[in-house]
Amino acid sequence: MSTPATHPLSGGPLVSDVAMLLAAGIGKRMRPLTASRPKPLVRVAGKPLIDYGLDKLVEAGVARAVVNVHYLPDQLIAHLHGRKAPQIAISDETDGLLETGGGMVRALPLIAADTFFCLNTDAIWLDGPRNAFSALSDAWDEDRMDALLLVVSHAQAHNFAGLGDFHLDPLGRISRRKPGRVAPFIYTGIQIVSQRLLRDAPAGAFSTGVLWDRAIAEGRLYGLSHTGLWFEVGTPAMIGPTEAALTGA
Repeated sequence: MSTPATHPLSGGPLVSDVAMLLAAGIGKRMRPLTASRPKPLVRVAGKPLIDYGLDKLVEAGVARAVVNVHYLPDQLIAHLHGRKAPQIAISDETDGLLETGGGMVRALPLIAADTFFCLNTDAIWLDGPRNAFSALSDAWDEDRMDALLLVVSHAQAHNFAGLGDFHLDPLGRISRRKPGRVAPFIYTGIQIVSQRLLRDAPAGAFSTGVLWDRAIAEGRLYGLSHTGLWFEVGTPAMIGPTEAALTGA
């Protein structure tokens, strides 16, 4: 079982010392940059996208990371092999893309923890007063939650042109945006997941959204509003504005 880490800045315990990074996607929206490389290796301000998340995990004190691979896996594995931290294990999906939910289920033996962080690799964030993983850990309630999603307001989301994803009630419980309406919060791609969320999961490829909907119905999906900035980096057009914001250009 995984032993909770201690956040080196706040001194508070993290819920887990392991995270999963979802890196197996084909990256169609990022073409033509992904014609010859996997999306997590697309560079923003000289740094591969996946390293932004991995570096934040190291900063937070998370010791282990599980990364799933599918598209051009050799490139991604070679890049990750060159890192000294965190300790990385590869979840192989080269036999078939499993989407976000199926990818987590495949990786569970490598994660080896009842509760873990999970990150997408197509976004960059800047922390507010506190590290995002520490803030999520402090808000986590094992008895009430199956997952805790880090969400961000439209004002703090860059490159995002959608209608939003979620509402939060006064206790932080999540509900989905209604069709044709605007929701005040956007999912950042960062969450804490309990293995309870993954119970009785469908076989094969499926979206985590299927399990979120069940947790919403049971009142066990919660959100925490991010206090810093968040940048969607899903298309080539989003790279320039993100680089300008990061470098102050």
